[in-house]
Amino acid sequence: QVQLVESGGGLVQAGGSLRLSCAASGSIVRIDFMGWYRQPPGMRRELVATITSGGSTNYADSVKGRFTISRDNAKNTAYLQMNSLKPEDTAVYYCAMGRSSGVDYWGKGTLVTVSS
Repeated sequence: QVQLVESGGGLVQAGGSLRLSCAASGSIVRIDFMGWYRQPPGMRRELVATITSGGSTNYADSVKGRFTISRDNAKNTAYLQMNSLKPEDTAVYYCAMGRSSGVDYWGKGTLVTVSS
């Protein structure tokens, strides 16, 4: 069983920064990527950023230039540095881990609230 635990969410003013962390534990066999998704209030879950085991990254257009994803393979931990936050970044942020076929594991989420 694999567990993903997010931390680092909270309330921040527009223009501020937050850093999210995701620690994975359990029987991790083969994972191709770790990533972050978010679900704004009343909206569907959407991709924010992913990073492969080799370090290749992918970002949603809405966060390019403001968010940076990174990972520590030895610690099975992923990070999301979020700068220049906007009110529209308000959402529950979920950590994800998976293979090329899709997401295999989800965290429970951490709330990020950006006030204007």
